[in-house]
This record gives sequence, C-alpha cells and structure tokens, in this order.
Amino acid sequence: MEAFLKQDLECWIATHNSAFQFFGGVTRIITPGNLKTGVTQSSWYTPVINKTYHEMAEYYGTAVIPARIRKPKDKPNVEGAVGVISTWILAALRHQQFFTLAELNAAIREKLGNVNCNPFQKKAGSQLTIFLEEEKPVLQPLPVSAYELAIWKVAVVQFNYHITVEKMHYSVPYEYIKHQVDVRLTRQVIEVFYQNQRICSHPRLQGQEGQYSTVTEHMPQDHQQYIKWNGERFIAWAEKVGQHTAIVVKAILTSHKVEQQGYRSCMALLKLADRYSIPRVEAACARALSYTPHPSYKNITAILKSGQDKLQNPPPVDPLSCPDSDDHGFTRGADYFGGQPEC
Repeated sequence: MEAFLKQDLECWIATHNSAFQFFGGVTRIITPGNLKTGVTQSSWYTPVINKTYHEMAEYYGTAVIPARIRKPKDKPNVEGAVGVISTWILAALRHQQFFTLAELNAAIREKLGNVNCNPFQKKAGSQLTIFLEEEKPVLQPLPVSAYELAIWKVAVVQFNYHITVEKMHYSVPYEYIKHQVDVRLTRQVIEVFYQNQRICSHPRLQGQEGQYSTVTEHMPQDHQQYIKWNGERFIAWAEKVGQHTAIVVKAILTSHKVEQQGYRSCMALLKLADRYSIPRVEAACARALSYTPHPSYKNITAILKSGQDKLQNPPPVDPLSCPDSDDHGFTRGADYFGGQPEC
C-alpha cells in the first residue's frame, strides 16, 4: 500500500514500480480495475491498454488483463484486501496529521508490516508466510533498473525536417517531411517512431525554449553545406563583394534571435552574385540601404529583378533653390498644366 496525491499516469506507473520493488519480483499477470489512467477503452473481450502502461508491462515481462466491469469476483483478493486496509491502516491513522507525503507513507509502511505479520484466525501462518512460501518463488526476476516513465506524443515533421515537442525542435530524416510520427519522451531522451519503427533519437533539450537539436545526416544534401558556414565566414565573403553587401549581411544576421536562422538568406544572397554578377549585387545592396537600414534578401532580389541597381541616383533637390515651390511632393506644379514655373 502506498499513498499518492493524484491518480494520474505518473503516479500509476510509480506505484507499480514500488510494488515490484516491495515484492522483490514481478507477477506474471497484472489485474487492475478499469480506471482511465490504465485502460483507454474497457471491453469484456478486447480492452485497450494505455500505451505507456502497455510499454511498462512489456519492460517487466508481464501482461495486463483488466477485470471486467462490475465483476468484483475477477479480483476477489483485492476486494478483500481493501476491507483489511480500511480497518487496520486507514482507520488506525484517521486521527493523525501528516505534513508530507513521505511521513504518511512511512506510517502506512509500519502499519502494513503489522498487517502482513498478523496470524490468520482460522488457519496457520500469515500473509507474509504465505507470500514467502507460495508466491515469491514463482515471481519473475526484476530487471536491473526500474521502468522509466515515458510520455507519448504525436507530431508532424515540418518542412524544415524538424518536429516541435515541448516547445523544443528536433531533426528527423528529411524523407519523413509532412508525415505524422510518434514521439516517446523520457527525462533524458526523446525517440521518434514512424509506423512503430524508430527512425531517430535525441538527448532531450532542457532550459530555454526554442532550442534546436539537428543531426547533419537528417538534412538534404544541398542543405548540409550550411553546416560549414558561420556568421564570420558570411561577413568575410560579403566584404570581398563590397562594403554595402557586408552591411546587408550583418543586418540579416542580427535581425534574428538565433544567428543560424539568417544563414539561408545569406547563402541565397551569395548565390545572387553568380546569377547577376558581383558589381550588380553590391549596387543593389547600396540602393537597398538608401531605403532602409535593415534590408532583407527579398529587398535585394526585387531591386535586381527590376533593374533598379542599374539606375543612376538622381541629384538631390535643394528646396531652398525654389522658395515658392510647394514642400509636398504630390502637389501638381504649373508645368503639369502647361504653364511655366516661376523659378
């Protein structure tokens, strides 16, 4: 017997681990009730067991066979034990106050030892002697370590060949893009399964949200070249093109929370030089900087496609040279109506 604060999956698995450790072995069959934590869908013939619970049973080499609904005779020993516990443990502790769960379980364990050692009234022996003589010899051995709780989730592989789990991003082989996969999470590792076949695993990321765990082999061949680049190398390449290109590359790299998010734009800018020539890229970057201090790759592409980089910069207009002119650029002057300007 053990007390828990909740009846969720984590507590349900923990109580099984505790029970097997207490027995010193594993039973060949587990017969629980039909609580939702352990049994996803109850049925007389084909009950559906919770995936984590089923995995725990396979780890210990046992089988889960839930009792039928409203059939207490399927587990009569359990029903009898509930009455014993209510009388000799719960009733005995009902007037005591506990401030931690550990204190309560220590008191329960002490009372439980007394109950197991109490002699039977109508036959020889006790619960403990029956267990040691008849039940313990047929228990299966315990594994080296207790089962570690795993949580299962479903994710879809995104176009950047990553899945997002618990606000962290993990790479998956790019062949599975747009496919739905099963994800198994433990405290230390996440494993990704497709049609019950494990396709990859990662150490589980901890700390700040939004981190990436990327394996190079999961990337397409044309994307793997990004691994060889870093911010300093992109800036060094841009400086060879020109000072304006270097400024644009720095602006792209600093516009993202994570520098690596700007590598694709920088790589695409690099390829523009092969298509349009280095002088045109430098001219396009200069013109883009005249519009905004933070130009993007799309700005440079639009300038090159429209040929604006080839245009000569118009001479600056001094508004003082024409004092009677209107300051608003959209106002039509006298030349629009066929007349002559006054200056």
